Formats: sequence, C-alpha cells, structure tokens
Amino acid sequence: MSQQKRLFLLDAYALIFRGYYAFIKNPRINSKGMDTSAIMGFMNSLLDLIKREKPDHLAVAFDKEGSHVRSEMFADYKANRDATPEAIQIAIPYIHELLKAMHIPIIEYAGCEADDLIGTIAKQAEKQNYKVFMVTPDKDFAQLVSENIFMYRPARMGNGIEIWGVPEVLAKFEIERPEQVIDFLGMMGDAVDNIPGLPGVGEVTAKKLLKEFGTMENLLENTHLLKGKMKENIEANKEKGILSKKLATIITDCDVTFNETDYELTRPDIEKTEAIFQELEFRRMAEQFDAIFRPGSSLPAANNQPDAKLYKKPQAKNEEQFDLFATTTDETTGEVKTSFYKTLKDTEHFYQLVEGDMAVKFLMQNLLKQTSVCFDTETTGIDPLTAELVGMSFSWEKGKGFYVPFPENQTEAQTLVNKFIPFFEAEGIEKIGQNLKYDLKVLANYNIEVKGKIFDTMIAHYLINPDMRHNMDILSETYLQYSPQSIEELIGKKGKNQKNMREVPVEDVKEYAVEDADVTLQLKDIFSKELDSTNTKKLFEEIEVPLVPVLADMEREGVNLDVEFLHNLSKELKDDIQKLENQIYENAGEKFNLASPKQLGEILFDKLKIGGTKQKKTKTGQYATGEEVLSYLALSSPFVQDILDWRQLVKLLNTYVDALPLQVCSKTGRVHTDYMQTVAATGRLSSNNPNLQNIPIRTERGRLIRKAFIARDENYTLVSADYSQIELRIIAALSGDPEMVKSFQNGEDIHASTAAKVFNVSLEEVTREQRSHAKTVNFGIVYGVSAFGLSNQTSLSRSESKDLIDAYYLTYPRLKAYIQEQIEYARQHGYVQTILGRRRYLKDINSQNAVVRGAAERNAVNAPIQGSAADIIKIAMINIHKRLNEENWKSKMLLQVHDELVFDVHNSELEKIQPMIKQEMENAFKLDVPLIVDLGKGHNWLEAH
Repeated sequence: MSQQKRLFLLDAYALIFRGYYAFIKNPRINSKGMDTSAIMGFMNSLLDLIKREKPDHLAVAFDKEGSHVRSEMFADYKANRDATPEAIQIAIPYIHELLKAMHIPIIEYAGCEADDLIGTIAKQAEKQNYKVFMVTPDKDFAQLVSENIFMYRPARMGNGIEIWGVPEVLAKFEIERPEQVIDFLGMMGDAVDNIPGLPGVGEVTAKKLLKEFGTMENLLENTHLLKGKMKENIEANKEKGILSKKLATIITDCDVTFNETDYELTRPDIEKTEAIFQELEFRRMAEQFDAIFRPGSSLPAANNQPDAKLYKKPQAKNEEQFDLFATTTDETTGEVKTSFYKTLKDTEHFYQLVEGDMAVKFLMQNLLKQTSVCFDTETTGIDPLTAELVGMSFSWEKGKGFYVPFPENQTEAQTLVNKFIPFFEAEGIEKIGQNLKYDLKVLANYNIEVKGKIFDTMIAHYLINPDMRHNMDILSETYLQYSPQSIEELIGKKGKNQKNMREVPVEDVKEYAVEDADVTLQLKDIFSKELDSTNTKKLFEEIEVPLVPVLADMEREGVNLDVEFLHNLSKELKDDIQKLENQIYENAGEKFNLASPKQLGEILFDKLKIGGTKQKKTKTGQYATGEEVLSYLALSSPFVQDILDWRQLVKLLNTYVDALPLQVCSKTGRVHTDYMQTVAATGRLSSNNPNLQNIPIRTERGRLIRKAFIARDENYTLVSADYSQIELRIIAALSGDPEMVKSFQNGEDIHASTAAKVFNVSLEEVTREQRSHAKTVNFGIVYGVSAFGLSNQTSLSRSESKDLIDAYYLTYPRLKAYIQEQIEYARQHGYVQTILGRRRYLKDINSQNAVVRGAAERNAVNAPIQGSAADIIKIAMINIHKRLNEENWKSKMLLQVHDELVFDVHNSELEKIQPMIKQEMENAFKLDVPLIVDLGKGHNWLEAH
C-alpha cells in the first residue's frame, strides 16, 4: 500500500505578521535602510518547514480584498484593525517573488480570506486521500481539524512545533467535536476581527456553556436556564450570537481547486532565489537555502528539468566579471556549491609570509613608504589584556598583503614587535583597521603606541548606517559581495576542542589574517565616500576616532574593586531574600516558584484576586506579571510590593554582587569594562563585562554597588564629575524657549522654577510635592510623557496630569513648537541629528500605524537630546585625556557612565585636577545655556558621587 501523501498549506499573513513582531525589538535593517523583518520571519518559517518535514505538496494562501461575504454580513467586520505596518506592505511583493522563484504556488482569490482558501483546499485534498497540515498559529483553524486535517503551529520563542489533531483540539477547547470551535469563537467574539460575540462571555465561560448546551443555537433556545446578568445579556444579544458564529465559520466552498501537479514541491530556480536573497542581504538564509536545495537533495526538478540546468555553470575566464554566482567544489565530498559571494578560493590574491630579519627589514622599508596601511593583529584569545600576539598582517593594495608570524617566546616576540615601532609611531601614515581599539590594547601590552591618523571601518559604518550590524563579515558580504573565511574554519567551534591560533599551520593563518586586512582596506575606500555623502565625516574624524585611544586607555586602566565588601553584601542580600520569600509565602498561603510568571500570575490574580478580575494576559495565555503591571498594582498592595522588592534583590545579587568579583582580571587584579561605540543609535557609549550603565542608583541597596568601586590605594581618591541636568539644558538651548533659557542663565533650580510657573505661585511658595511633579514633567516631556504615564509616576490623577502637561506647554510654548518642528523635520528628511551632525534614522516616522509612528516621533524629539549629550561628554573625555597625557598627570580617567566621569586621582593632584576637569567639561561645547558640572570625591564611587 502506497504511503499517504502530505499537503502543507501556509497561512501567509499570519506567518508574516508573526515573523515581523518576533523581530519588533530588534528589527532586521539592511544597508539600504530597509526593514526586512517580515520577509525574514516568513522565510525562516517556510525553510524550517521544508527542511523539517520534506513535504510532498505545498502552497501558500494570501488574503486579497478581505472577505466580501463577511463584510456584507457585518459592515464593521475587521473595521478596528490598525493599518498594516509599512515593513509588511513592502515585504509582500518580495515574498511573492521568492515563492515564484521557488516554484511554490500562491493561492489568492479576490474577496476570499486565506482561512477560507485553506479550508476549501484542505477539504478537497482530504477527499483525494491526502493528509493535510494547515500551517498557522491562528487557533480559528481548529474548527477544520479532522482525521486527516491537522493544524501545524510553527516553533516560536524556544517552544517547539505543535501539531493539533482531533484529540488535541478537543482537549484544548474542552469540547466533544472540532466543529464546536466555531461555537466557542462565536460566543467569545474576537476583538482583532471585530466579531462581537456574546457580552460578558470569555474563554472560561464559553467552555462552560459549551459543556452544558453543546452549540450556540441550543444555548440561545434555552436561555431560561441561565441566571442574572448572564441571562439578561445573552437574551438581549441573540442576533449578535448567531451573527458571530457565522462570521467565525471558515468557508469551505470557495472558487478554487486543488491541483495535485501544481502543488508538488519541486526544485526552485536557484539563480532567481539567490539573487533576491542577495538584494535583501540575507546571507545566512542563502546558506540555509543552499543546504536544503543543493543538487543531490531528494527534490525533483521543476518541469522535469535536470538539476544541473538550474545552476549557473562556471564562466570562461574572460566572462568572469559577468558571473553572478561563485561556484566552488568541496575538496572532501566533491560537492558543487553555488553562492553569490566570492571567497578566497575563487578570488585572485597574493598574500606573502614574512619570516626572517631580511624579510622583515624589506617589509618595513615598504611600510614606511606608504601614506595609508591597513593592519590587523592575530592573538591567542579575545581578552586584549591577556592575549599574546600570534602574528600581524598588513595590506595597502587590494588583493595583496603580508603576514608576520610571532614567536611564542615573549622576549623574542617583544624584539620582533619593536622592529615595527617606526611604522606604528609614524605620524604621516594612516593606520586602518576594523575595531582598532582591540589592536591598540594588544599592542600596548608590548609598549607600542599607535600614532598618526587612524580609520576604523566598524565606527565609520556605525555612523553611516547605525541600525545595521557592523561586524566585518557582514560588511564584506554587503558591500564587497565577498565572504571572508570564518575563524571557526581555522580553530573549530567554541568548546574544549577549539584550537589556539598558534596550533594552526602558519600558511593557513597567513591566508586568514591577510584576508582580514585586505577586506578592511577595501571597505575603507567605500566608507570614506559614504561618510561624505551622509555628512558624518567631521563627527568621525573629530569625535569618534579620537575617542578610540581614550577608551583603550580607560579600559586598560580598569578600576579597583572591594571584593570583601561584596562578599559580605552577598550574605546580607541572601538573608533578606530568604526573609522576603517566607513573608510572601505566608501571605499567599502556600509556597510557589516566585521566578515563574505563570505560577505568580495564578497566585496574584486567580487566588488573591489582586487588582480585580480583568487582568492582562500574554499571547501564551498566562497573566502578564512584568514590572509595569506589578508597579501599578504595588501602589495599593503591599504583597505585590514585596514581590517587586524580592525581584530587585535577586537581580542585584545575581547581576552585580556575585558577578562582579568573577570579573576581576587575574593579571591586573582590577575590573576592566569594555566600552562599545557602535551599539546605541543615539551615540551613547554602552559597556560590557561588567555593564556599568545599568547599575541601579534609585534604591539604597542599588547604590551600595557603587561602594564596591574603590580608589587604587591610600595614595589615591576617586573623583566623580557629573553634568547637572544636561539633557534639560540641551533642550532649552535647541528649542530656544526664552523662559527655560532664562531660568538656566539665572542659575535657578529648573524644577522649582517650572513648578512656580506651572502652579502659578512664587518661587518661595513652591512645595516639595509641586517641585517633584514639575521634575517628572521636565524629564518626561522629552520622552513624550502622557497624562496616563504621568499619573502612574506621581500621585496625580489622570485629569490632574493632563492639566499639568497643558499648563507646562503654556509655560514653555516655544518648547512645544520645537517638538513639532523636530517631528516635521524627521518626516521630510527621514532622520534627525545632534548638534554635531550625528544622525538618527527614523524609517517609521511616516508609518500609518499609530503606535509605530508614535515611537518614531518620540525618538525624533529625544534622539537629538540624548545624542547631543553623548557628543558633548565625548568631547570632554578627548580633551581631558589629552591634557592628562601631555601634562604628565599621575591621575587617570577610569569610567564614563551616562553623564558622569570617574577619575582615580593621586592625592598630590587632588586640588589642581578638580578645576581642570570642571573647566574642560563645562566648556566642551558652547550652548546658549551654561553647562554645569558637580564634583565629588571619596574613597569609593558612592562617596564620590
């Protein structure tokens, strides 16, 4: 007996929307600024399905013009849906083209929804003895499930795929027959599709009613058996109930026909598909696609064509420049691979190994003749403080370069590296690199200082396209259509079997290392022009590049940590956490897993009924227990406040108190954070290992973490220099609001001054509470604070908050006009910029989706403020670092956190250095309002701050 054939029908829009929102916090933006999240999400689902299931037959159904039948039945059907995000509108034509190139049928019929098309085809295929899988996360399809029709719910957020047959549907909805899903949906209604349902009937009630009455019709015929408000509501809305059931019913007789031949999954047109991937910059997806569809896979060719015809054959040498795809043969398997990207194997290059005194001398002579050279270091590890040099590569001409291997003996290595001092210290030779900060720190271990102009391709690209990723492989594939060799090809994947670079044959290292320098050199030529076209060259040359050696020195210096203090604090926190847990369990009346959102939600809302019966749920159906939800409930519930306190203490313990001692460097005995210039789109620095930007300071326990950061020894004192209200000063200067500018120029307390104006009292009469409310508005206005948001942050009601915001804008009318001007500028140009020309691109500023557009509008206002503050503190850091070096101070700059700089100051310099720091920070950039810096000192960071 032949095996039953399987048909997979994909619900296109459900998968596209799902893919788009999966990337919503970290959208996939390519070098053209296009949001490719929706396409990537859908294609991930499609390729995963093909790879996992190897289907016989497959098709994709799209909505077209909605449902004519349902709209005639109910004019408001789907009327309250938000406009489709632009990223999805843009995605549809690309997805269509990809499906056509892959020879996958598209099912569309004007006036029919995808649900109905899938339902119709599924029932037809079932009659032809097919096993049908409806690929969708939409639970509505459960009504169609039968012995041979299944729901196939794709994997998401770490959860595996789910296949719902009849038993799963019956268990999920607590019903006796799958058709009862229609009654269930009709009773509940659907806010997304604007299906009214029966008033007051939710999921639990619908299940209960179905157990008792079986169908919507039977329920409506027997309402005399109901009681109270429920009876009243349902009897008054019988027509709505019947209508809702009709609207929820998937139509299975659309004018479409299942065509067995057309739906057969065949080999795609490789050239067309990969050309679209290349345009979209889907590098990894192209590799995944190639692995699934390469010749030799079990898929038949389309139209019975031989496999080979679908692959572009290697061109003759004189035609090579027209060859879209590079074809390589795996030496081990003999397998032919086709890829858009060129590689070392099919690209002409001349990389030379440089060994011996004469060869090094000859290389040095050539290096010193150049005006611009790209260099790269190869090391034993990724920690620049402990890494040893394995080799250095140099390139100053495309396709050519040199590799110098270094001996393992560190005395010999030092002797060799010293020979390159004339090159590294040559002021007239530009040094090019990718992530040069790493190389500068490695070379500093060998007492080498890199002088002269530098060009960092990673930073250049960050300024050109801040929303894209900036690692070299991606940049090379995007801008050069060239795929560099992976480090894992040389040393293997992470784990105990991974090699050290010294264990790799030198010839292999040479190819890998020089390729990096060669590629980076080529990227530099492209990015130099791009910096001009985006007007960011000045920012690159005057701020971001000069900051590289500053950060390198700060990171190498590190900061002293009081490990014993943290160990003692750890014991205290563990005791307090245990006490809180016991208190929470006692008040809950049972023990449960506090770290489980599911169990916590059940305790809070099902058992204790905190906050009433209508509580927000997540997409997985469990109660939302995020900080925003609990913070609101904690205003009236000490029990919820205990849970928030417990969470805070656990986070402190795990993230800082127990983690920081593990991050002390064994070589230096200090903690060395890694500052990253290319992460935050606003221009702010971020830090890693440890992340100093997120150390909490609003709570007493959080502030204690700063106490662990201490001066070098008894001869040193920590000094903190903090810009006072710099963002408010910047918005006053940029908006030019005369009242706000005047307050700052007169040295007034801006929050008290605002309170006096808004509440119409004299400065002396301002109460503490009024000042606090004014402060909340002052800082919140930059982030588009609403009346709802303000009422959540203060003791004010929603209407009082609205009155306060209205009064605020009446007080500072120019500020309101400035906010509108910024939004309008963003709409016209697609970006906003800081005082120094740093751009923040806002692709969603003209979105039809109000939520998405609102977020972009808030960014249009706050990005120039945050970014300008970031620019100013960077200028101050560069100028202070320069003076510390040129004037031979013993003191060092250690940390930059938000608007604050921290210094390890030698006690002999304490009185002299403070005015110098203050002067440099306050004069880093001239605004119409003065910049003010507050200074503090102490043995530890908490005292100094």
